[in-house]
Amino acid sequence: MIVPTRVLFEHAYGKYALGAYNINNLEQTMGLFEGSMESQAPFIIQISKGARSYTDKSMLEAIIRAADQKWPDSLFAVHLDHGDEQTCYECIESGFYSSVMIDASHDPFEENVAITKRVVEAAHAKGLSVEAELGMLGGVEEDIAVDEKNACLTDPIEAKDFVAQSGCDSLACAIGTSHGAYKFSGGQGIHFDRVTAIQSQLPGFPLVMHGSSSVPADEVSRINAAGGKLKEGAKGVDPEQYLPAAKLGVCKVNIDTDGRLVWCRVHRESFNANPENFDLRPPGKIFMAEYAKFIASRNRYLGSAGQLADAFAHASR
Repeated sequence: MIVPTRVLFEHAYGKYALGAYNINNLEQTMGLFEGSMESQAPFIIQISKGARSYTDKSMLEAIIRAADQKWPDSLFAVHLDHGDEQTCYECIESGFYSSVMIDASHDPFEENVAITKRVVEAAHAKGLSVEAELGMLGGVEEDIAVDEKNACLTDPIEAKDFVAQSGCDSLACAIGTSHGAYKFSGGQGIHFDRVTAIQSQLPGFPLVMHGSSSVPADEVSRINAAGGKLKEGAKGVDPEQYLPAAKLGVCKVNIDTDGRLVWCRVHRESFNANPENFDLRPPGKIFMAEYAKFIASRNRYLGSAGQLADAFAHASR
């Protein structure tokens, strides 16, 4: 059942975080629903600008509607990830999305506020909620690249002012995570002191953590063993940090890169082991099962596993 994102946040706040997973095709959708139902977790489907243009936005929407019918006991929201202003308006008018993200974080504070406020007004008129971003994560997200030297953590006082002025419903904060497969190394990780400071300024307000893939070393090694050339030693967020962050008001945790790594590993190993195969379905079936296992494992780290029945009851009130 598709529900408003705010309803999921109401149930999750301070207890667990919702996994927000990007999809681009049928196989990812199948694995996402299978894994979420196996772990009995509510979740968020994310569709990016790139995913909307990969085939056609109507194709993805049709796949999601079909999945909703196949798994009527599922509970999820549909969210636009990293939208620009025009894409946000398109999704708001479509009547399909639960929420949109306007990413004007690369603009000056005042302009970020102004753009976000315009999107909020349009979204609220249609009953949708809006995620905004303040601060800049390093790494690569679709067509946006930020050098680590230019990344900056979210200022707690600015965060409070930004929410008050823009009227956004949730805030993606830069708290030490990074987009893409080449994340931080060494002892870096989530700045929990910064999360605590932001929560103190915005008590009860849903926070969002982007760039939260873990980049498992075994996935990278297996990809490279099957002919890949990914950089060894890249590190993402320790999944053991998901739940502590959730306790501090992080309601939504974006996980995209890890799913791409699972896809890459499965297909490289499959075609490496069976070079004579030209049928897309055998590796596709393996991927759906492997991705379902991955989703279930992340939902357990997030604390959302086992929350489906209570969340469904909350959403049905």
